[in-house]
Amino acid sequence: MSLSRRHVVLGLAVALAGCGGLRQSKLNPFNWFRKSEPREIIVLPEAKEDGRVLAEVVMSLAVEPIPGGAIVRARGQMPVQGYWSAELVPLPLSEGGTQVYEFRVFPPTTKTDVNTAQSRQVDAAIYISDFKLENVREIVVQGATNARASRR
Repeated sequence: MSLSRRHVVLGLAVALAGCGGLRQSKLNPFNWFRKSEPREIIVLPEAKEDGRVLAEVVMSLAVEPIPGGAIVRARGQMPVQGYWSAELVPLPLSEGGTQVYEFRVFPPTTKTDVNTAQSRQVDAAIYISDFKLENVREIVVQGATNARASRR
């Protein structure tokens, strides 16, 4: 009985020792993208106007790995309350592997208040499959006055 217990403990120790290399590996989905950082705005000729405006400021960007892909979440700051239907609109993938998303929202239909900063924040997210992420090295979300980026 004690011999099999020793084998189990030894087997677990060997298995756990091998996990250290996976933590730093590109196979680990938690290593895919780092925290976002400020970046200059990218202007692509293929960008099309769809009736919405760009978010005034992109405050945050997070790329969260999930099974089968990742979720890109962004928070934008608007000048007043009442902006609606926020969406991250993808632009064509650049040759260098940069995927740009424009943070687009519809403006309020009536006059609204400025109020607190929190009441003027809008969140948007988009799912990206592993297949689409294969050639992506950087994800950029841009608004009217700034952009944020997350790199592998």
